[in-house]
Amino acid sequence: MDDELHERVRTVILSVPAGKVATYGDIADASGAPSPRLIGRILAEDGHDLPWHRILRANGTPAPHLAHEQLELLRAEGVLAHDQRVDLRVYRWKTEEPEGGLW
Repeated sequence: MDDELHERVRTVILSVPAGKVATYGDIADASGAPSPRLIGRILAEDGHDLPWHRILRANGTPAPHLAHEQLELLRAEGVLAHDQRVDLRVYRWKTEEPEGGLW
């Protein structure tokens, strides 16, 4: 993976506002990344300073090993989950490329 793609992914993740969530696939689509798995890898390796808790699996659930902490952080932002699942119809961030583009 090149540095430019890595930074695009980070920029898109930083764009997800408090009170909203996105899926790994949403971030891949918005950044031009080849797969949602790459988003997970970037978050695992270089996501400590990103709002990682706002990124969920395609079904609205957090990664099992992060579920408790992730759902607590989301709850603090007003994002509620039922049975450890966030309703993406309610809380999903609508990605919009800003005027002039991010990249």
